[in-house]
Amino acid sequence: MDLRDVFAALLRRLRHEKGLSQDDLAYEAEVSRSYLSQLEKGAFYASLKIIGRLAEALGVEPAELLKRETAARERR
Repeated sequence: MDLRDVFAALLRRLRHEKGLSQDDLAYEAEVSRSYLSQLEKGAFYASLKIIGRLAEALGVEPAELLKRETAARERR
């Protein structure tokens, strides 16, 4: 699992845990919903600026979106 896939899986999981729709999270993070969708699919890379915005909107530290071991556990 490469880091883009890790990020995508964790972003999607955290968004679901917070009970946010893609529209809601996109609004809070000031990104488009289509861009967010592509991030969750692992189709796009996110800049550090975007990771920071998403983490803030989700109420987590940016590092939470990049933890390989968390994403690997979820695949089991």
